[in-house]
Amino acid sequence: MTTVVPKAKPKSRAKPKPRLKRRKPDPIKAWVKRLDRTRPGLMDYVLEGLAAFYDRPFWERRWDPTAELVLTILTQNSADTNAERAYISLRAAYPSGGPVQVHRPGPGWGGDGLPDGADPDWLAVEHAPTEELIEVIRTGGLPVAKAKGIQAALRFIREQRGDHSLEFLGEMPALEARDWLTRIPGVGKKTASVMLLFCFGLPLMPVDRHVERVSRRVGLLPKETAHTDPHDVFLAMLRADQMYEAHVNLIRHGRLVCHAQRPEHERCPLRDRCRFVDPKAP
Repeated sequence: MTTVVPKAKPKSRAKPKPRLKRRKPDPIKAWVKRLDRTRPGLMDYVLEGLAAFYDRPFWERRWDPTAELVLTILTQNSADTNAERAYISLRAAYPSGGPVQVHRPGPGWGGDGLPDGADPDWLAVEHAPTEELIEVIRTGGLPVAKAKGIQAALRFIREQRGDHSLEFLGEMPALEARDWLTRIPGVGKKTASVMLLFCFGLPLMPVDRHVERVSRRVGLLPKETAHTDPHDVFLAMLRADQMYEAHVNLIRHGRLVCHAQRPEHERCPLRDRCRFVDPKAP
């Protein structure tokens, strides 16, 4: 008789523990740490140098927030003086008969400032034939895109809020208010930050072409931009009470001294630590 020997059961093997995925480092935090390590005190040096050259600006509410948003859209890829002319045309074409508004442009504005006057009738602007609105704002440059952008913004605000007022944003935390505004088609971080900083003093840092040019030349911003939006880099580098001063004086410097072509190095208060002047500057 043949004896059948039962096969031994294979020993159970413990399942290998899944490897924890390493969290990718935050490129903005990494940049700020690197800057602190390799070029200590650079941000304070820039702020102090510009303050000595231009003085320290003090925040004052500039204007009604809806008017500020529309004016900021008009300034996109255009001189501030052209945006002013377009806004004056809006007032004339769509009068509201409302109270007179005073525009306080402040030192960060590149135009002459708007004359006192009532805001346009925003409902009339929203519902105007687009071709008509294009002609009204033509002096502001890029009228087709801006007319569509203004009407889309006004429509979004009214549909979300029931009217065109944006005063409620002043009661929100800065980043929540910025997120709300950037839901509007065509409104990015720069446009939203301009409106919220100048109308409400919310601690946000608008980065236009002048601010970005000066900052990259000095070395405040990294060369790689794919994962480091300049607006958020500045939020990580600046205190809340520094953002208005930083924006205003950097934009002044970009307009008056650190030109895109032929910057005036001999007048620049930042030249001793500017990597554009000296690639090995400390």
